[in-house]
Amino acid sequence: MPSLLTRSILFKPTRKFLISTKYKGFYQYRFFATEANDQNLIEKIVQKYALNLSPGSNVKSGDFVTIQPEHVMTHDNTAAVMTKFKSIGAQKFKYPSQAVFTLDHDVQNKSEKNLAKYSSIERLANLHNVDFYPAGRGIGHQILIEEGYAFPYTLTVASDSHSNMYGGIGCLGTPIVRTDAAAIWATGKTWWQIPPVVKVELKGKLPDGVTGKDVIISLCGMFNNDEVLNCAIEFAGEGIRGLSLSERLAIANMTTEWGALAGVFPVDETTIMWLRNRVEKLELTRFENKNLKPISAGQPFKHPRINNERIDKIEKNPLRASSNAYYCKYLSLDLSTLSPCVSGPNSVKVSTPLVELEKQDIKIQKAYLVSCVNSRAEDLHSAAQVIKGKKIADGVEFYVAAASSEVQKDAEANGDWKVLIDAGAKILPAGCGPCIGLGVGLLKDGEVGISATNRNFKGRMGSPNALAYLASPAVVAASAVAGRIVSPAFLSTSSYTFPAHQTPIITCDINQSEQPIETSSIIEPTIPGFPGTIKGELIFCDADNLNTDGIYPGKYTYVDDLTLEQMAKVVMENYDPKFANIVSKGDILVGGFNFGCGSSREQAATAIKASGIALVIAGSFSETFKRNSINNALLCLEAPDLVRLLKNKYGSKELTTRTKLNTEVKIAEGKIVVKGLNEPKTVFKVGILGRSVQELWVANGLENWVKQSM
Repeated sequence: MPSLLTRSILFKPTRKFLISTKYKGFYQYRFFATEANDQNLIEKIVQKYALNLSPGSNVKSGDFVTIQPEHVMTHDNTAAVMTKFKSIGAQKFKYPSQAVFTLDHDVQNKSEKNLAKYSSIERLANLHNVDFYPAGRGIGHQILIEEGYAFPYTLTVASDSHSNMYGGIGCLGTPIVRTDAAAIWATGKTWWQIPPVVKVELKGKLPDGVTGKDVIISLCGMFNNDEVLNCAIEFAGEGIRGLSLSERLAIANMTTEWGALAGVFPVDETTIMWLRNRVEKLELTRFENKNLKPISAGQPFKHPRINNERIDKIEKNPLRASSNAYYCKYLSLDLSTLSPCVSGPNSVKVSTPLVELEKQDIKIQKAYLVSCVNSRAEDLHSAAQVIKGKKIADGVEFYVAAASSEVQKDAEANGDWKVLIDAGAKILPAGCGPCIGLGVGLLKDGEVGISATNRNFKGRMGSPNALAYLASPAVVAASAVAGRIVSPAFLSTSSYTFPAHQTPIITCDINQSEQPIETSSIIEPTIPGFPGTIKGELIFCDADNLNTDGIYPGKYTYVDDLTLEQMAKVVMENYDPKFANIVSKGDILVGGFNFGCGSSREQAATAIKASGIALVIAGSFSETFKRNSINNALLCLEAPDLVRLLKNKYGSKELTTRTKLNTEVKIAEGKIVVKGLNEPKTVFKVGILGRSVQELWVANGLENWVKQSM
């Protein structure tokens, strides 16, 4: 099997032509399909950014490709990527204009140590001529939308799991990890396996009072059995016309929580109109962006990314899925049947109609209108409309942060910002803050919070002994005033009655036109230095959807100088505080389904490896966690039958169980042999770890692999 970054793939032939475009100092040569008659939109976008393809070849789901993304964004984790960049021996950025630095996560931290880190990132940007946005400018994902780094029909990646958000504007945004980012800085490219693509049709029109946030909360709750896990989503249907661009960004943003690697909306009149308006706004604010080159007197201003010429091109040459494109699944949702919903507590997989929670009289102590999913001008306006003339309830703290400094200025100009302040909101700087569990206003033991953010994992926003719910900005604002979870309608009438809840109309169809590929019976030899068999005792964590906050708490994520020994002591802290004292070197960890979901933090994999775990087995993995693991030489295998058996045998007894089951994992044969298991089945088939994964393991990760290849 060829190595990871050079794997060749067989494709169906089609006519091609070569296009050369110059962008800020470097030429990009890519083959464009004149008509790939069976590609979906995801595949067509990837086609534009895939390198080293044979003339006449079409990329398809499942292919490993080398991609050269339009842009790569890193935020506070730029400091950690810098270390990896230097470690691989790189001296310069392959394409400086490809990279974007945005400081947004720990912006409340004014410690000397954090300020020094921020200064070092800015110096690196200046040294290599990389676009840099300082703390206070806003959340990176919002900046990439506002400044056009995420643009329709392009492929832009970020070392952050919510890069899915770019799909709201028709850009294929997908997460990478820190090691990938360093590789892109040095080489301009990285590897990607094109995921299966799911088509989600949105029908009808949202009722009054129901928002895009309710759409994605409902989808996460109704399709909560990994229907879209590790897939890319293409949204379609007439229902999209009624969604604002801000709502599309919110929905695409939380396709991450739904389990997807991307969520892309079509480009339509709403998209084009937003871009046209943006051209005018950028001309007015051009002097505020230090990344824009000065122009000569009398010369017209033209933004390098969002300009009418570029908009004209996508409007005249739209990129659409072929009529006979293949999708692995078809889901549909009738928007007209939705009602306001709330996610939680402490899980995005649980969605409850707001009317049902209102009846439960759930008191809250904190409310949040922050984060990249729901802090745009439209969201702040929605909250201000609810809260105008009212006061935050006694005993409730209501925290507000705009998605960007530009959004805050807009809200100040239209009066919404003053409305929120007059009501008693506590203002935070534009950035991530409480959403990632950093700064002031975190949930304390026993508290209940309701938030317009995108994640409510246990312990993410503060204490693991707190409860966190997610809802739309309007519901969050109403709850902050009422002191309990309520709808805005509750505040507007003295004779409020609970409205009737209608059951959403949904469908899910699996495409049977192509049969799943059976596990190969071929024995693939291991390369020198890679173990043919891995032995160890199974240690079982009985938890589905065990997320990265549970594995490696957010409060440690941006502490860049933690040693491996220190990381091993806090691994699984939010899931099971006893874990670090239970695990032993050489153990084989077994988790549930959707293991490692959540953020793209690399430490979730490296902390497990630091604890001495030789191999992780799960029913299924988050693809981003698996990517982190492969890049850091932590092996992962999926064995759903074994996981189900262990759930029946050990489930609900302890969070972490030493099973006393000694196990042999025969890598080349693709099977797990469990000894001491008093069950009819003791041998479990798994996928074969191919040469590409083996190469990275022998090199002790992608960082060393790239270093050896340079």
